[in-house]
Amino acid sequence: MPRQLMKGNDALSEAAVRAGCRFFGGYPITPQSEIPEYLSWRMPEVGGTFIQAESELSGVNMVYGAAAAGFRAMTSSSGPGFSLLQEGISYIASAELPAVFIDVQRYGSGLGDIFQAQGDYWQATRGGGHGDYRMLVYAPASVQESVDLVSVAFDKADQYRNPTLILSDASIAQMMEPVTLPEMKEHDPNADWAVRGKHGKPFKRVTSTMYYIEDFDAYIKNKYDEMADAEQRWESIKVDDAELVLVAYGISSRICQEAVEIARSQGIRLGLLRPITLWPFPAKAFAEVNPDVKAYLSVELCALPKMVEDVRLASEMKAPVEIFLGGAHIPESSAIVERAVAILNAQR
Repeated sequence: MPRQLMKGNDALSEAAVRAGCRFFGGYPITPQSEIPEYLSWRMPEVGGTFIQAESELSGVNMVYGAAAAGFRAMTSSSGPGFSLLQEGISYIASAELPAVFIDVQRYGSGLGDIFQAQGDYWQATRGGGHGDYRMLVYAPASVQESVDLVSVAFDKADQYRNPTLILSDASIAQMMEPVTLPEMKEHDPNADWAVRGKHGKPFKRVTSTMYYIEDFDAYIKNKYDEMADAEQRWESIKVDDAELVLVAYGISSRICQEAVEIARSQGIRLGLLRPITLWPFPAKAFAEVNPDVKAYLSVELCALPKMVEDVRLASEMKAPVEIFLGGAHIPESSAIVERAVAILNAQR
């Protein structure tokens, strides 16, 4: 397929269609409104269904129904809209149904504002709804990676019969970059568990699996333990000899990658660990880091630190873990280099 220039939200939407998604129920909210806008005309072209619901609450329950019928289903939101999805996500997880969710993060407390940020980390990785469940959480750092991870998210949702999440941000969602789109793939909705009408076949039920799975406690723990071990994804850049390792995801990781290049040109041994899955957090990645690393620096675009807790756990605090916050402003790569140098100088 030839490369083409596409906005992040549009490319992600087209990738979902090509991954076999045939149902979208959702509600517009900036900075993800291009997703429902794109799918409003694209879904009918491939025989799918698009519904602009009256609210996110309605949309997520429509996704529940479509997923229960065996279709690849998706919704997207941002800010307070993503909060409204949480109860539905909890029920979809408890019924062990595959579905994909998109959260294009926005900035600030409460309602927030529409520019870039990474403030939804805890809500995404700790389970924003109720009960015992997890979601695989993918954090793309480019428009192309958004495209690639949508297909992965649908496949993994089917594999584990579990909702998955793409955690994007306003920068990646709104920027335009060249992408290569995948070939169109059709999805068979006739899974053995899907409700497709009885037609003389055995009765099927779609409800919380805790009601009919024996020793549910062990079953559900084993399921998520398997996911946590098997599904860690990351990218390592020059960490094998690094004196200080930056840890960043999404748009902030791109700034950090430039910071590594600048630092290396100045003889400063800076490295970068980029989590691609935020749950499970890629703890295995830290085995690749220089055992003599002097410090880690968690770079986050939010007013209050969040990911740093996972960095401390994954690194086992074998070296100090510092924090660099972007808040309302995207930091310059040079500022990250300056902070790294200051941390290293303080330890000498």
